Amino acid sequence: MTDAPDVDELTPPQRTLMGPGPSPVHPRVLKAMSTPLVGHLDPSFIEIMDETQELLRYAFQTDNKWTIPVSGTGSAAMEAAIGNLVEPGDTFLAPTNGYFGDRMAEMARRAGGDVVRVGAPWGEPLDPNDVGDAMAEFDPDVFGFVHAETSTGAKQTNVPELTDIAHDHDALVVADTVTSIGGVELRVDDWNVDAAYAGPQKCLSCPPGASPLTLNDRAMEKVLDREEKPRSWYLDLSLLEGYWGDERAYHHTAPVSNVYALREALRLVAEEGIEARWERHERMAGALKAGVEAMGLGLNPEDDYWLPSLNAVRVPDGVDDGAVIDYVLEHYDLEIASGLGDLAGDVFRIGCMGHGARPENVTLVVAALADAFESLDADVDADAGLRATRAALREA
Repeated sequence: MTDAPDVDELTPPQRTLMGPGPSPVHPRVLKAMSTPLVGHLDPSFIEIMDETQELLRYAFQTDNKWTIPVSGTGSAAMEAAIGNLVEPGDTFLAPTNGYFGDRMAEMARRAGGDVVRVGAPWGEPLDPNDVGDAMAEFDPDVFGFVHAETSTGAKQTNVPELTDIAHDHDALVVADTVTSIGGVELRVDDWNVDAAYAGPQKCLSCPPGASPLTLNDRAMEKVLDREEKPRSWYLDLSLLEGYWGDERAYHHTAPVSNVYALREALRLVAEEGIEARWERHERMAGALKAGVEAMGLGLNPEDDYWLPSLNAVRVPDGVDDGAVIDYVLEHYDLEIASGLGDLAGDVFRIGCMGHGARPENVTLVVAALADAFESLDADVDADAGLRATRAALREA
């Protein structure tokens, strides 16, 4: 017989999470997760489901009936959207301007779609003219774009123009809003986005496990009228509709504690006010941006498409990004991250999200970077960075 393992009590370190996610979780959200479980078909939980859906509609700025938390991480919501809207033989137009556009393309391929691409350099938004040309050339059934590209720190501009172009070609529009929901301006209905998915662990400051998804009637009509069932039973929205719709029929055991957490995180969004929350993220990230630019580093994206919730800060010449990341983790219990894909080694990815978008956290990041750069003899003006951050925070 195998001996029982001797494992100590759980004592994770107290980190300040300022990377690309997860972000710091609000104490009220942690408290909500610790409350007693009820059954996932309990009448009280049905009421909690209704409230969570209504709060999600507010965060997405939509009236879509089909607005639910998918049981799983943000990638589950992503796969639910793409796997249900892309049928075998459909043409899916995916972007090339970041890591998560590539993931969109891969999921569409696995759903049986014929994937075509519309190009833009990493760190830049899609150009509406290029999207229009790709629409005319490929006549896609579904067009996907990343609203806030976590790998590059770039925000997609001109979203209403993109959706108008797609709809002129009768294509459905799917938006990745993982790093934008609750942090930067997002208006699903006003921008005519057909389906959007997100993750809870970024600007909503909620542990991963129940992930936002919304579909309008046009998108849901395609889901319900498919000739072939989606390849995933678990993420089949025609079945999930039975649980999250009027029927409330059993499909799977929902992650009750994660739904509690998401509901509380969304309550915080509603209490603050969505537009005030967008403005707070811009002010706090603006102070971070001022500090790193005063150091002489700069950010990867242009100001016009800078993404406040995820800042791609350029690594100084001659500095190993991994050494800086290790230094601030060891000396400050501060988490930031390196670049992905085409930007690996070139940028630090520094989040300014949700409960983490506060003056004390921004000051900590700039101070910790200044210390790390000094210890590595980097050619930066650390004192100027700290002064600029403090000045920006006073002004904010």
